[in-house]
Amino acid sequence: MKPFRKLLPLVLLLTLPAVMQAQFTYTTASGKITITGYTGLGGAVTIPDVINGLPVTGIADYAFSGAFSLASVVIGTNVTTIGAYTFESCTNLTQVTVPKSVTSIGAGAFESCDSLTDITVDPLNLFYSSVAGVLFNKSQTTFIECPGGKLGSYTMPNSVTSVAPSSFYYCHNLNSVTLGTNVASIGDYAFESCISLTNVTLPKSVTSLGVTVFRSCDHLTDITVDPLNSFYSSVAGVLFNQSQTTLIEYPGGKPGSYTVPQSVTNIGNSAFAVCLGLTSVTLGTNVTSLSDYAFSVCTGLTSVTIGANVTSIGNYTFYACSRLTGVTIPNKVISIGGNAFAGCSRLASASIGNSVTSIGTIAFGSCTSLTSVTIGTSVTNIGARAFAVCTSLTNVTIPKSVTSIGGAAFESCYSLTEITVDPLNLFYSSIVGVLFNKSQTTLIECPGGKPGSYTVPNSVTNIGVSAFAFCTNLANVTIPTSVTNIGTRAFASCTSLKGVYFNGNAPTAGTTVFASATNAPVYYLPGATGWLATFGGRPTALWLPQAESSGASFGVQSNQFGFNITWASGQIVVVEACADLANPAWVPLQTNMLTGAPFYFSDPAWTNYLARFYRIRSP
Repeated sequence: MKPFRKLLPLVLLLTLPAVMQAQFTYTTASGKITITGYTGLGGAVTIPDVINGLPVTGIADYAFSGAFSLASVVIGTNVTTIGAYTFESCTNLTQVTVPKSVTSIGAGAFESCDSLTDITVDPLNLFYSSVAGVLFNKSQTTFIECPGGKLGSYTMPNSVTSVAPSSFYYCHNLNSVTLGTNVASIGDYAFESCISLTNVTLPKSVTSLGVTVFRSCDHLTDITVDPLNSFYSSVAGVLFNQSQTTLIEYPGGKPGSYTVPQSVTNIGNSAFAVCLGLTSVTLGTNVTSLSDYAFSVCTGLTSVTIGANVTSIGNYTFYACSRLTGVTIPNKVISIGGNAFAGCSRLASASIGNSVTSIGTIAFGSCTSLTSVTIGTSVTNIGARAFAVCTSLTNVTIPKSVTSIGGAAFESCYSLTEITVDPLNLFYSSIVGVLFNKSQTTLIECPGGKPGSYTVPNSVTNIGVSAFAFCTNLANVTIPTSVTNIGTRAFASCTSLKGVYFNGNAPTAGTTVFASATNAPVYYLPGATGWLATFGGRPTALWLPQAESSGASFGVQSNQFGFNITWASGQIVVVEACADLANPAWVPLQTNMLTGAPFYFSDPAWTNYLARFYRIRSP
């Protein structure tokens, strides 16, 4: 037993590295190991110095991202590189130790670690340092990252000249920050989502601010700038450039109404973004541009008065302003950016001024309460999906000025029954509310609320991408012999479609033509070529003449028995009768060419027989 007892600790020692390395996924290159993922049970974790005799020198981007069970991490002494967002959203991580070997730490390495209160750096590290649990460069001139769980107030050392991007991101328990007196630059998103922060003062030393430095700071009511600052200023807690011609940032917790000063000519990128308590805004008459995201996700905003001199509305400017009910685009506005009003779910009407030339991609997408829109007479471009999912929109008129309409511009507009094009338009046209190119060779878009049956005109050779997509009330579509190509997803999600009827040979089409249109068989005429057992993923069958055995036309009328016959226009049908199915002697009664409408057949001699049977065939 004694020899066994002596061997036991050695066995445990030899097996420990195997258990440890099993917690990690990793890659090997040039005799070095990089940790790429974590599969362990959490708790206190040590990243080993070596695995399989090779040094662990790197931790890859996102390697531990979302490892919620992680409580603390000690990083091995051979690690030189910690990637971007390596420990992002490790919400139970409280402590991490950075060894002296580390020479590079990627952006957001410890972002959204809600419980992290201490980042400790080995004092012998030549590139990084820590003070009171906060991460700096070695000389402490760059503030790199504040741990996400830090509580209360924080005063920055006066040695700091630069605050890194996202350095305080989602430090949700931090209510006060005092910046060092030598801070010159503050990076993008530096204080974003510091939801407990109530006020901040920018010292006179600041010369450069990144974008959306204080976005989503829900309780921030006051941004104060030292009056001696030569680059920035503040009025009533709102941040401006020094000359107050650009409104840079409105504090996210400031409630109620706001009137932009007359000195302002430009509303900056994301200036009012996620100001949840803002209810109304009046823009000064000197404002000429609204930058990207300027008012995005202002969910309390009910009204906005856009100044008469505004010439451009940027991308996502009013995105997801879910209480905004109406907007008038002034006549000097030339362009409306992509997603500018997307997700404004209570926007009921929009009037687009006559100077607007371009409506961007998804500009009014998902404006589900929009019932009417007036498109100005100078618009030349309507972007892809510009009005998609405007489920209350009933009609729209395309002016003669429009030269370009992007794909699926009106897709999923379930109440839209008519798209009307000015007859003088040189590029587009419409027939019974359906949008075509000018020559009517391409069917571009069928309005999503069109009900019942629809026959594609004989001029059409191409059915465009998503042309009938989400036409959920459409029951049947008849396609002429002229059509040779059907675009991707042309009939996608036509959930009520019961049949698509082809007059000619099989056209070219992709497999997703009928995506999610699972009730629609495809019918083709006898003698047509190119048809297989399926078309676009849907089963095919011969399209044969049908007698309508229900409805007012079926039965005895004026002492004659009759019924309607339906089939393809231009097809000849023969109606035959016999008196005995056991020994049938079929006699032709009538031959007729169908013209598109149902053909009514009647038999005045039916009373001469005890029984009378009918059949329909092609000649």
